[in-house]
Amino acid sequence: MWPESSEKVQALRTGLTTGCCATACCVAAAQALLVKPDNLARKVEVNLPKGQIVSLDILAYQVVNDAMRVSTIKDAGDDPDATHGATIFVELTLLHKKGVTFLAGEGVGTVTKTGLVLAIGEPAINPVPRKMMQEHLQTLAEELGYQGGFQVKVGVENGEQIALKTMNPRLGILGGLSILGTTGIVRPFSCAAYIASIHQGIDVARANGFTHLAATTGNASEAAIKAHYQLDETALIEMGDFVGALLKHIRKLEKANKSLTKLSICGGFGKLTKLANGHMDLNSRVSSIDFEQLAQIATDQGATQALLTKIKSANTSIEALTLCNDADIDLALFVCEKALTFCRHYIPYHIELEVWAINRKGEFVARAQEDARL
Repeated sequence: MWPESSEKVQALRTGLTTGCCATACCVAAAQALLVKPDNLARKVEVNLPKGQIVSLDILAYQVVNDAMRVSTIKDAGDDPDATHGATIFVELTLLHKKGVTFLAGEGVGTVTKTGLVLAIGEPAINPVPRKMMQEHLQTLAEELGYQGGFQVKVGVENGEQIALKTMNPRLGILGGLSILGTTGIVRPFSCAAYIASIHQGIDVARANGFTHLAATTGNASEAAIKAHYQLDETALIEMGDFVGALLKHIRKLEKANKSLTKLSICGGFGKLTKLANGHMDLNSRVSSIDFEQLAQIATDQGATQALLTKIKSANTSIEALTLCNDADIDLALFVCEKALTFCRHYIPYHIELEVWAINRKGEFVARAQEDARL
């Protein structure tokens, strides 16, 4: 029996979205401009869309021309978020005309391509954060008898550099980050922002007339398929481990409007073995390489008992692949074919479908193809 650990397992901390941070800054700035308190608030409360109330620390206040600039530090909890620790700020200006207008400040991007929920030229501040800021500002205005409106300029310090770690440039969001959030809460390892980027990437590609998309699991597979087809970056969807998010979103969109003609899925051989085994999330914390499955595939192709024993005891998928190659069994092709068959359950038949596998050098090792069937 294993000894019991004396260490307690700590629950992962949730965090707050950039939209929630911007809302807190709006509240603090409005209070400073409208109430003019002797002591500026160091904490403010924000009401989240689902009813929770959270308290955020205010970092600093600064008068900038006619505006009040207020900043806070984003805490993403235990989520590996690119914006964790970033300084989010709002420059709030009082207007004579009622209503709330939004501008992109330093480090917040501008939309330059169709296909997103925001129009071209709009600051990349998503609908839910906009609604949160509008509602909080309107509530304050009513409470204080203020008859005017607000101009909200949202920014992120070093946001343009941080955005290079995201998919924003490919989505046509240039100049910085997006202000995101649908609930105000960041769930650790929920990867909601990544999945949203996959959906947005597909939406933007379709809206801009791209009929052949290539979805990849990483940089090497993306480079290989891009070079092979000379694809525009907009047609490349970096799905990472989230193949399920890709397949389900394409199925949903194509049922309503048939605009795609071809889908290429390209990934490392090891990840494709998981896809061939019916896994929708290819991350190692969710799914693992099944050497029994690889042995069964090899069995169907006439592998000897000695080879099957070696496959089952292999340390890596590439080792199993090498063993089969040495025995003239095209394991990579059969894995790609099984992965394609699984994906076809989600991808409509009017779309030509293919699956490519690469090795660790980024070289193609197999391709399974199935023509569109109208």
